[in-house]
Amino acid sequence: MEHFEEDLVEALKEIVRDGNWQCVGDKYNFQAPCTKLYSEDGEHLVLVHTEDDKFWAMDSSCPHEGGPLELGDIEDLGDGRMALICPWHQFDFCLDTGASSTGLQNQVYNVRVVQGKVYVNSQNELSLSPFPEANSIVVDQLYIANGNKQSSENSLCYWATKILCTPDPEEKVTLTLEVQRKWNSGEIPDVGGATPPAQPSRKENLTVLEPGKIKRGKGGTLASRVALLHSLANIEQWAIDLSWDVIARFSDTRLTTGAALPRQFFSDFVKVAGDEAKHYHLLEKRITELGSYFGALPVHNGLWQSASDTAHDLLARLAIVHMVHEARGLDVHPQTLSRFAAQGDAKSVEALEVIYSDEITHVAAGLRWFTYVCGEEGRECVPTFHELVKLHFKGYLKPPFNTEGRKTAGMTEEWYVPLVKPSS
Repeated sequence: MEHFEEDLVEALKEIVRDGNWQCVGDKYNFQAPCTKLYSEDGEHLVLVHTEDDKFWAMDSSCPHEGGPLELGDIEDLGDGRMALICPWHQFDFCLDTGASSTGLQNQVYNVRVVQGKVYVNSQNELSLSPFPEANSIVVDQLYIANGNKQSSENSLCYWATKILCTPDPEEKVTLTLEVQRKWNSGEIPDVGGATPPAQPSRKENLTVLEPGKIKRGKGGTLASRVALLHSLANIEQWAIDLSWDVIARFSDTRLTTGAALPRQFFSDFVKVAGDEAKHYHLLEKRITELGSYFGALPVHNGLWQSASDTAHDLLARLAIVHMVHEARGLDVHPQTLSRFAAQGDAKSVEALEVIYSDEITHVAAGLRWFTYVCGEEGRECVPTFHELVKLHFKGYLKPPFNTEGRKTAGMTEEWYVPLVKPSS
């Protein structure tokens, strides 16, 4: 009889294997609404846990444009059926069929809970962690490794990634300011970890052109002032995303000493994100007062190229985005301000002055953390900066420089003058 029971157990195990049922973990590990499951073939899944204690699974990549469904919300379709909503374009996917009201269809997978363990029926091996060839880290799941059953909504990186996937700029601003408040008050207690999108989401009706084809205007007419404000608002929208991206992308960074980045690093860039959100709101409001709206003119995504080029290196990101591009914003401020002042546009001047004061602190933040990392790793700061700029920035730095503004931010001439093209 004992031999018969052993044979039965082995037979049942073989049936489970042949049926492609895989145990992905204990049920208590999946308290979050959505958890990404990594698949060995790269077609990852999202495991959904609804409030009625049911589990569902479907492909985690939206069939529309690849949006991360693991960052989506769960909503009632109104007929008792639940759907997962893509965070990029709000496409709905029914949890039990994968069908969308848009006509799209997503792949769904059977899920079972047996004796406290969750099983998913999939032909490919599944894991809570990326397979060896993957470079990303786990997003939107519980922190199981250290036994802390804290939901992903309590992590800063969860919200950073959610904001990056929010296409509407006004929603992006609102969410940024709310997350800043919650982080500062302690309602969001942990940094966490996340895989940010390759590029932030943008509204579909936004016309995007190459940077060189954008007409910014000189500020001499109402139309050109609107064009210039529109261009600045576009920059601020990207600046919001750049701040959240540096938080999420480098959340797991370890210095050569093995130390993690201090909590203050993340607090500083939460503040930067909040400032950029405030700047976008000021500019968008002014554009509306002048009879236009954001999106009425084409925009470019040139700033994000620098983010992509430095996605692998925190020091490079700080150097190029926060110590080159943001410092350049200080350089052009006096001329930009004078154009609006010459036309008697006092309200625009007031908004630009607020932005300028904040941007000085942003350059200072980039410089502070660049210096910190170099110091911790035993690098010489200025030579390292020069090396990274030559490696990742196309061409030389060009005067005129706002020497006073840069100096206020802590960036003395030794940082940037050697990067100017030598006179022939």
